[in-house]
Order: sequence, then C-alpha cells, then structure tokens
Amino acid sequence: MAGGGFLRPGPRGADKTYCRRGAFLPPATLDPLEFGIPPQALSATDTAQLLALIVAKETLDEACRTQFRDIDRSRTSIVLGVASATELVGTMGARLQRPVWVKALREAGLPEEEVTAICDRISSHYVEWQESSFPGVLGNVVAGRIANRLDLGGTNCVVDAACASSLSALLMAMNELELGHSDMVISGGVDALNDIFMYMCFSKTPALSKSGDCRPFSDASDGTIVGEGLGLFALRRLEDAERDGNRIYAVIRGIGSSSDGRATSVYAPRPEGQAVALRRAYADAGHDPRSVELVEAHGTGTRAGDLAEFTALTQVFREADAEAGAWCAIGSIKSQIGHTKAAAGSAGLLKAALALHQKVLPPTIKVERPDSRLNLESGPFYLNTRARPWVKADGPRRASVSSFGFGGSNYHVALEEYTGPRAASRLWAGGALLLVGGADARSLADAARTLGARVEKEGLEAVARDSQIAFDPRSRHRLAIVAADARQFEARLATALTQTGNFNAPGIHLAVGEGGDKGGGGKVAFLFPGQGSQYVSMGADLAVAFDEARAVWDGQAALPAMPGQPPLHRVVFPPPAFTREEVEAQEASLTRMIHAQPAIGTASLALLAVLERAGIRADAVAGHSFGEITALCAAGVLDRNTALSLAAERARCMEEAAAGSDGAMIAVAAGRERVEPLLQGLDVVLANDNGPEQVVLSGARAAIDGAATRLEAEGLRVVRLKVASAFHSPVVAQAAETFRTVLDGTAFGSFAIPVYANLTAATLWRRRGPRPAGRADRRHGPLPRDGRDALCRRCPHLRGGRGRVRC
Repeated sequence: MAGGGFLRPGPRGADKTYCRRGAFLPPATLDPLEFGIPPQALSATDTAQLLALIVAKETLDEACRTQFRDIDRSRTSIVLGVASATELVGTMGARLQRPVWVKALREAGLPEEEVTAICDRISSHYVEWQESSFPGVLGNVVAGRIANRLDLGGTNCVVDAACASSLSALLMAMNELELGHSDMVISGGVDALNDIFMYMCFSKTPALSKSGDCRPFSDASDGTIVGEGLGLFALRRLEDAERDGNRIYAVIRGIGSSSDGRATSVYAPRPEGQAVALRRAYADAGHDPRSVELVEAHGTGTRAGDLAEFTALTQVFREADAEAGAWCAIGSIKSQIGHTKAAAGSAGLLKAALALHQKVLPPTIKVERPDSRLNLESGPFYLNTRARPWVKADGPRRASVSSFGFGGSNYHVALEEYTGPRAASRLWAGGALLLVGGADARSLADAARTLGARVEKEGLEAVARDSQIAFDPRSRHRLAIVAADARQFEARLATALTQTGNFNAPGIHLAVGEGGDKGGGGKVAFLFPGQGSQYVSMGADLAVAFDEARAVWDGQAALPAMPGQPPLHRVVFPPPAFTREEVEAQEASLTRMIHAQPAIGTASLALLAVLERAGIRADAVAGHSFGEITALCAAGVLDRNTALSLAAERARCMEEAAAGSDGAMIAVAAGRERVEPLLQGLDVVLANDNGPEQVVLSGARAAIDGAATRLEAEGLRVVRLKVASAFHSPVVAQAAETFRTVLDGTAFGSFAIPVYANLTAATLWRRRGPRPAGRADRRHGPLPRDGRDALCRRCPHLRGGRGRVRC
C-alpha cells in the first residue's frame, strides 16, 4: 500500500501517486548458509537475487527430483527476464545524496554540527556500502548468483524487455536448446521492485487504477495494479525430458516476437505490431489459431492496452476462421495478482501451462460486464470468468500466452498439452489431496505419520501426488486430507491421528470390508436421476477436480454430434453469461430434451466414475425415468459409449414425438390416493408415483394449468417443473415406437448387480445359467437363442431372469 506522504488523488501532484493498493510477495525464509552466502552480506544483496535463488533451487528439484545431483551442470543455463533497476539500486543510490542534504540544510541556516548530525541520522536508514554491495545491486547477478551457488556452467545472463522480459528470456532459452548449446535452461522472470519509484513510474504515465483494482477486459477497467513476483521454469528438449524421466507439464510449440516500429509514442501499444508476433508464433508452432482454445492475454486492465491487444488477437484469429462463433477463452492473471512487470510473462505462462496440465479453463475475476468496445458477440473470443472443465474430443489442448513491453516489444507463445508417458501426475484442483490406507486403525495411523514426515522433507505437492498414485481404495480403513499448504496439512493430520481409534469419527475414515462385508454397515444403492434434474454447469466442479469425471465428458464429446446442435459440453458448461437474457437462454437450451437427457446421463456417469475410482461400488442400482439407462450402464448391461448414444437417441425420439405440442408437468406434494380423485374431468396423466407424499402430473399445458389451479385450491403445494414437454403422457407416446427401433439394434450384456425397475420396483437380474435356446416366454414370445437378457419386443423394458417385469 502506498503511503509515507506520497499519496494524493489524481496523477498531477508532483512526486505523488494516486493508487494506494498493490500486490506484494509474502515473507520468505532463507538460510544463507545453505547456499554458502555470508550472513553479513545479506543486507547488501538485493531481494530479487535471494528470492530467485530459492525458487531456482525448487525448480531444479521439481524438474529432476533425485537426479538433480546427476545432471550435467556444465550444460545447464540460466536466462532470466529482469528489470534493469533493482530495489537496492534506489536505496544505495539514495545514501549517496548526502551532498544534496548538506546543501539544503546549510541553505536553511542550520549550524554545521546540526547539519552533520541530521545527515548522519538520514544515512543510518540506508545500508552502508561494502564489498558485496556492487554485485548485490546488479540485475544481471540475479542469474549470476544462481549459476554461482548451484554450480551451473551454461549460459548465464538476464534480458530486459520491460513487461515482456519473461518471454524475451524464454525465446533466448529456447534458442539455447534448439542450437544444442544447453541441455537444460532455467528461464522465467523476476521482479521484486514495488517501491515508490515504481509507483511513480506507473502513476505519471498514467497507467495505475484509480479505483484500486485491475479489471482486464471489463467495462469498469481503469488501469492496472503493480505487483511483484517471480516464476521460473525448467526447459528441456522434449525427447531429452522423456528419456530422463523428467516431469512434463506442457510443450512449447512455437514463439514469435516483433517490434511495433514507428508509433505515436514509445509506450503506446500498436495492434499491427502485436499481430506480427502472433502470426510468427503460429507459423513456428505449425498450427493455426483455430485449434487454440485458451489465450492468456497480457491484459493489464488499461483501456488503451486491452483494446489494442484484443484488436490484434481478433484480427489474427479471424484469419484462421472467419465464420466460427466464439471458440476461444480469453483472460488475464493480472486480475488476481496484479501486473508483475518483468515477471508478468512468467505468471501468464505458468497459468496457461497449469491449465493445460489440469485440463481446466481458468477464470479471470472482477468482470461483471465485458468492455463493450471488444465486440465479443461476433468475435472468436469469450471472456472466461469461472473455472470450467476443458473438454476435448480429439487432438491436444492448446493455449497461447502474450506479453508486451514498453518500447514496443511483443511476444506470443504457443503451448500444447503433454499426454505422453512422462506427464506430471495431476493434483486434485481443490488443493493438495493426500490419501492413505491401512488394514486397521493402527496401521492407518502409522501410514499417516509416515506421510507427515515425508511432507516435511519433500514438500506437500510431491507427497500428495505420490500418495494418490500409491493409494489402494480397497484398504479397509482410509484417510483423505485436503490441505492448501503444509501447515494446514500438519494441523489436519494431527486432528485425524487423535481420532483414528474412533471408528465412528465423521470425515476421518471409511471402512469397507472384503467380499461384501461393509464393516458392519448396510448395503449401498445408487439412484440415477431423470430429466428435470439438469442445470447449467452441473458436474463442472467434479470434472474440474477429477480426471475420471472429465474423461467421461471427453468420451461424450468424441461421439457423433447431433446434426445442427452445438457440442453438448458447450451447452452444459457454456461460456459465462453477463445478462439475465443470456442466463435464461442457456437454461432453455439445456432444458431441451435433445440436450438434457444426454447431459444428465453424462453427468451421472462422470460421478459414477469418481465413485468407482474411490472404491465405492453399489450393491444395486435404479434409475428414475431416463435414469434407467445410466442404471443399466452402472450394472454392466451397457458400456459407457452405448449408454451415452442411447441417451442421445432417446432424446431425439422424444423431441420428435413432442414437436408441435405444448406439454408441461407439475409435482404435487401429496400421495396418489389424495390426488387422483381431484383429477376427475381433467385430461392429465399421473406420470410419476414417486412416493407417499409426491406424485407428478403430465399433459398439455392448458390441462396442467387447470389441474394446478384445482389442486392449489385444495391446499396442496404444487411445483411447476422445468421440462421441455409432457413426459410419460400421450404427448410423447410415439417415442416408444421409434426408440424401440433403436433398441432392437443394441447389444446388451449381462447384469453385474441387480437393477430395480421404475415400473414395478422388481429387480431385473439374470439367471445363474442361460435358458434353453428357443424356450418361449409365455407373454412375449421366444427368447434370444444365446440366452442373454434382452429388451421386450412389445415394450421398453428388459425381460429375462428373476424379478422379470410385467409388461
């Protein structure tokens, strides 16, 4: 926060700033002896040098793990983007202003002894010049100290391209690798300069936000917020990283750079210059922007800067596809951490790489309405303001990162997800998830303590990743801890260890025995929902957090799409809406049968996949109406792709049957015996007898409205359902015939567990052995010759086995 007498409203005050907010790094702990730094030299060493040294060591540890000691350090380089000025330059230079102080005090008429005393007091607030001051203030020693302390023998330098410094360093690092001069390069950006000097620079441009918030691409954007930070990356040639077993998070496919050339001013952004860098990046990558679904923009929150960048991006992306609607998410991490200047490109690169790795489209915050000048309605981009699962049917996910600097420096990087054998294990997106199991409470506690000891030595994320890989969901006793950091993990582990002897402790462990023994508990049943349960973004948090859930959506996206319909995941997880009309349109689109039924089926199977990964399996299943399809899949009768295809076909048949009709449904909070006598003379159907206290009525909208009025007059609570038609009524009866044609060509497997039928509550099950071929069913004709369960030829129910349904 700006203070110390420097704050004044408006950009006009001499030596004043009008912004009182900023983004600052939290305190960090450094053991100088660990890096061989004399403790007395710390005060004369710039913070950026020390922080970069800590992070460089962490970067190499993460990249190489136990192989760090074995790497060829003579071919390991360090190339960083660092601003020319460091924090210590300003303070050390200020100490040298003593002649100015003396002159001013003498001119004020103070006696010489007071002049000397006052100047001595001012000097005492600054670090004295010493032997280590010279290297301590130099920007290039940010990289040099890393090379020196970690014994790296490759190229060692820094580059300064203002706010594009990180990606400028990245380009040089990639050249090192491509030319064969280095086998590994540590690259990125470092900026710990957030003092009044930097506030003054941005205030007088003026580029700082008057409201104190960085809102990229928002109609309320009024400037940026300066921040400090650093982000380093270990870069290798892909084949080398795969050979040596390094953890790989993303692949850089191309990078482009350009200069704005002649412009109105040296710091005014120029779309034409930025577009050149974009085109060069995609030419280098070998793919065009049409396959890019995420752009992490420079996005500073300044009105002129955001518009210029968006103009350049739109121009280049429209060259790839002028007809397609908005296909690419755009955002900026500066809405969350401010503008970290020389490290800004690193922040964007980190966000994009992790988005590819986690398969999540990340949000940009603080945007209530987009900037109307951006014309999002007809462009290739949409502004993503919430985390959404990144569903992809085929081909790799691709993202890009932009970074621009004062002086007309333009950089654009094309990234691609890595799906090879060395992909870094994906952490649960809600924090660090640590899993451990044991045969009994004591072994669980011992395993948990071992996990805690490893966290202290190896770090939370590394141990979390290993624990997820090693976790056996069949363990009788299991413990899961979610923690944001090591301190929170230690506290929650301590809580868990005090309760591992208590089998009934909530949220601590779940007992599941072998061979059907549930540790003394009852059996488990899954009930799958039917149409009407859909809502926009349903299952998004699950697909964001768990690969198993997202993979189901990926599989659904790979199935043949309905002609003329958008991809299903774009209906369920649509781009953020900013008006009530957009929200209602999205809800109406998902309510359509053609979308709702396959969406509900996919969301249900995604949840089922997560439960199965956790070792939670049902003893029996049932489905409410449409949910019978997903229940059959859960029971092993249908494979996942068949179930999803049947869901789409069922929806198509019902939508065709209901075309031209105006059907509706209501839920009534009363039992069948109470409701049926009140329906005399009304052309409505009791569609669902859900239980003693609820039925659902279906029919033409006018008839349903009349029924609702009558029932409410009797004091009954009536809820109008968000459905596309009158299900389980004559309105959609024709769908049974067309869907039966689909079912006749469907292969069904055997039941792994019982399925309870909607119509009768009887179980659908298979006999212990196959029936004699050709034996007749007295009601429905001959059974299939292979003795398998099959659909009844006269109605949409399974037949065969014990608990056979009545048709």
